[in-house]
Amino acid sequence: MCHGTCVIFGVLNLSKEDIKGKKVIEIGSCDVNGSLRSFFESLEPEEYVGIDLEEGPCVDIICNAEEVLDRFGPESFDVIISTEVIEHVKDWQKVISNIKGICKKGGVMLITTRSYGFPYHPTPTDFWRYERGDMEEIFADCEIKNLEIDKEFPGVFIKSKKSEEFVEKDLSNYKLYSMITGTRKYKISDRDFKNFHFIKMNLRDKIRSLVFKISKF
Repeated sequence: MCHGTCVIFGVLNLSKEDIKGKKVIEIGSCDVNGSLRSFFESLEPEEYVGIDLEEGPCVDIICNAEEVLDRFGPESFDVIISTEVIEHVKDWQKVISNIKGICKKGGVMLITTRSYGFPYHPTPTDFWRYERGDMEEIFADCEIKNLEIDKEFPGVFIKSKKSEEFVEKDLSNYKLYSMITGTRKYKISDRDFKNFHFIKMNLRDKIRSLVFKISKF
């Protein structure tokens, strides 16, 4: 998934020098409302692999983000692209660790995601919101090449580079804003899905979806 401002960020921040002759993986590659794949493939990568949870346009391999390190192995790609995915994964620390893990030293990672204020959108899940400061902390173990706020919708975009002397930062106790609880937490438990904030938000989303379906008739 990739809306207009994501596309612009990707086009402006990954050059032919970044892509040509390189191994590229896109995590969450299904083309639902836009894709960067055709542009990046025009930059002549050695390999371009698109993964997602289900079959669909631009998906080569069915694989979830929590399994990419086990599936492909350490330092297996030069470029990692993930647009509008990491807010939807429950174990965000593991997914971020996997992204860093499959990236070769000297490789680049381009990620876009949503910030506080962006509506709840469970497709199929919606757990987290990331701010500029969160991305600075999360990628403090890498060289941040560019970090921008989405000017159209609440969101944040980052391009970072994995250094030759990379030592992964421990994020196990780092707290993000949780859409499930309405507070900052480092992880989500099953109990959190029973809290009033989530029940109210989930009910509101179901009513909104029902109204939308009725309005189409």
